[in-house]
Amino acid sequence: LKDGIVTVGYNLTDFCPPPFTPRVDKSNLIPPGCVVLNNEAFSVNYADCCIRWGLYESAKRFVGWPIVPGFDIAGTIDLVGGNSGDFKSGDRVFGITLFGAYSSRVLVPVEQLRKVPEHLTTAEAAAIPAVAFTALHALSLAGHFPGKSKFQNKAILIHSAAGGVGSMLVQMSKILGLSPVVGVVGSSSKVNEAKALGCDVVIDKSTQDLWSAAEDAAPEGYAAIMDANGVSTLQRSYDHLAPAGRLVVFGFHSNLPMGRAALSPMEWIRMARKAASMPAFDPMDMTTDNKSVLGFNLSFMAKEKEAMNELFDTVLLWLNEKKLRCPRVVEMDIEDIAKAHELIQSGKSIGKIVMKT
Repeated sequence: LKDGIVTVGYNLTDFCPPPFTPRVDKSNLIPPGCVVLNNEAFSVNYADCCIRWGLYESAKRFVGWPIVPGFDIAGTIDLVGGNSGDFKSGDRVFGITLFGAYSSRVLVPVEQLRKVPEHLTTAEAAAIPAVAFTALHALSLAGHFPGKSKFQNKAILIHSAAGGVGSMLVQMSKILGLSPVVGVVGSSSKVNEAKALGCDVVIDKSTQDLWSAAEDAAPEGYAAIMDANGVSTLQRSYDHLAPAGRLVVFGFHSNLPMGRAALSPMEWIRMARKAASMPAFDPMDMTTDNKSVLGFNLSFMAKEKEAMNELFDTVLLWLNEKKLRCPRVVEMDIEDIAKAHELIQSGKSIGKIVMKT
């Protein structure tokens, strides 16, 4: 970055278009309610690979090209604009930016930041926001937050339970009193991690029949199923909901290439075929089945400040109470960002990958 220039999220377009600001090297140049963060760590999400491929809708719609990917940030505040509450230079904070996290310096609204709990490292703090907010909003859509679940059936099935969002979903489901918490993992190397997170039952789909094991764990079906897999599991996930159950969708990993840095023409053809195979859920059938399908992407929710603040405040409370722990973190230097993308695309990563700037 040039002197005085920092990255910025799309929700500060009134100040400047993303991804870069004009000079903001003095406090009086910073828009009210914002700070310049010395960003010491950011996490890598699968969404970042989709942004690189040009497949992430909010990135195309709100930023375009060029773009600086990334959502999770953690570091120390450098400069503070007016009306920034009790934040001051030197505060250690973490939070989220709506793109622009792959940077050593970021302009961020203070409402998107919180002070880092003392027991967390900066890298651990950077691993938390996007996956935690996604998990808690998914549980809200499923009807199990805020407050304890009021549904008689409290069984939940979580795909990719040892991943970033999955690790948060498992822990939050336990906090909110859901049971049994059934986690699905894709390899035997992830079973112990899923158990350590709190799963009552872990299904290793590399050695078990996923849906037979799911039926054994919850014979009456599931109140909620959390699915970011896409075409490979969506229909069967819906089929295994209990009456009044909710399928919450927040990704489509199986529709996308795994372990490939670039998209060849054949990959585009494969993706088109998978898209054509996606299940269609008929509203009349859903009504008579008494089941729901809900989808979301938090990167579209810049204007939902009250909802996002509730998510952040709840996550921070659980972190401070040590009810919620950071997922396993793999730290890498920013020079190894290509290796980090290769690892997350491979499907072999456990927990979160965090880059140190």
